[in-house]
Amino acid sequence: MGLTARIRTRDGWAVSHAVVTVTDMTGTQVLRAEADQEGVVRDATALAPGAYTVIVTAIGYAPAASSAIVTASGRAEIGTVTLSRQGGTELPPPGPWTIDPAHSSVAAVAQHLGISSVHGRFTEFGGTIEIAPDDVSKSRVEAVIRADSIDTGNRMRDGHLKSPDFLDVDAYPQITYRSTGLTAAGSDRWTVHGELGMHGVVRPVDLDLAYLGTGADPWGGTRAAFRATTELRREDFAMNYNQVVQAGIAAIGTTLKVELDIQAVQGESLPAA
Repeated sequence: MGLTARIRTRDGWAVSHAVVTVTDMTGTQVLRAEADQEGVVRDATALAPGAYTVIVTAIGYAPAASSAIVTASGRAEIGTVTLSRQGGTELPPPGPWTIDPAHSSVAAVAQHLGISSVHGRFTEFGGTIEIAPDDVSKSRVEAVIRADSIDTGNRMRDGHLKSPDFLDVDAYPQITYRSTGLTAAGSDRWTVHGELGMHGVVRPVDLDLAYLGTGADPWGGTRAAFRATTELRREDFAMNYNQVVQAGIAAIGTTLKVELDIQAVQGESLPAA
């Protein structure tokens, strides 16, 4: 084995498909190898004894360079190379993640009578996140919300929101969201482009997304946290009902502020209870 190395983030996650380039003291490239899904590089090319420069690169990470000495065996054991994210923020490891409804919140706020706010939330929802290995902008998210799980703390109001005047949950039992792309807005912030399906209408909706961090949970899993916000216009989803009270003030505002606090568990499913 000529070259061995392990490529990791500062948090210890594998950097898949990182590229290791080895040059001799004249700057001539003598070897180029790609890491596997586990961030491991193994290349059988024997190297002539001497001093070399090892450069490790990966999309989204700052390059790392170090010196290596190859012995008479022709082997170069680089060990573990740690890469830092561009901008300094470590992202969740790539692969599938499952949204945990028990530790997440899907909420909306509407103006009431022009002077106060009504807060509501959906209590039943689920979804998946796929973190792309080489380019985070290729990551994807899908979510489904049960429309009849709306809860504003008032049974009569909830019943009206479930009626054909608003969500019409009998005809349209699900609210769906599917991303179509991501645009970076900072080292730990993105704009998620996607399509929201609600009340029989599908419209493009962007989410302002912030990544809050990753860590181990008490059940042996790994969790990532996100917060996202957006603003919706009811009329864009054919919900035009309103009641005008005195002075021409609408009882219910025409826009909704949506606030999402999401915890996702690494893997294709939630752990068994």
